[in-house]
Amino acid sequence: MNLRRRQRPHAEVHTSALNDIMFFLLLFFLIASTVTNPNVIKLLLPKSDSGQSVSKKTITVAVDKNLQYFIEKQPVTLDQLSPRIQGYLKQVQELTIVLYVDRTVAIQDVVQIMDISNKLGVKLVLATEPK
Repeated sequence: MNLRRRQRPHAEVHTSALNDIMFFLLLFFLIASTVTNPNVIKLLLPKSDSGQSVSKKTITVAVDKNLQYFIEKQPVTLDQLSPRIQGYLKQVQELTIVLYVDRTVAIQDVVQIMDISNKLGVKLVLATEPK
């Protein structure tokens, strides 16, 4: 009686499923790396526990088509603009001006307000409408 087997069993590992998984992982990381851009603009936003900013404040300066100037919806003249901004600057450490200008106003009038903010060392942001 011959009880020996003629063929020995071969140990096989099927790697076709592992190849698919590795391909999908590689594809996922390639897509994820192109979506995340390392050149993202970092914004320095103020932090506050109460929801109000204490050290940073924004004021609005508006210029309409008739060249009438407004600070926080109060009419002022161009000569009064610098002293009023200095008054706000004394109250707060860092001041930012949000400038609302009618699109028909000449760029020279906008540059005058920019010069005032540069002389006082105040940040200025020009407000625009989305397209």
